[in-house]
Amino acid sequence: MARAATTTDAFNAVAEPRRREILDALAGGELAVGDLVELLGLAQPQVSKHLRVLREVGLVDVRDDGRRRLYRVNGAPLRAVHAWVSRYERLWNERFDLVDDVLDELTQAEAQAGPDEGD
Repeated sequence: MARAATTTDAFNAVAEPRRREILDALAGGELAVGDLVELLGLAQPQVSKHLRVLREVGLVDVRDDGRRRLYRVNGAPLRAVHAWVSRYERLWNERFDLVDDVLDELTQAEAQAGPDEGD
């Protein structure tokens, strides 16, 4: 049952760190399995298994190039992931704004205090 969810849902597919690494590598352009094996330092069967899952959910397309199969990212299924994550962007931006405010206050306090007298 868990396997079916992984192979039908982009959210579950990208939850696996190795699959995200593969997507990151493919974001730079088409690569063959052997290229991914060398680049990521994973075993060929492991890369092939992850590519199969990514292909089944539509995150990766494949084309034949002679004897090689070249894989590339299909970004369309990532739209749902992006749409969901972007709803929370306001929350982390608010946190960053708070950190910026604290840093500004510290900088102003240091400037008002002047150089350390102990130096």
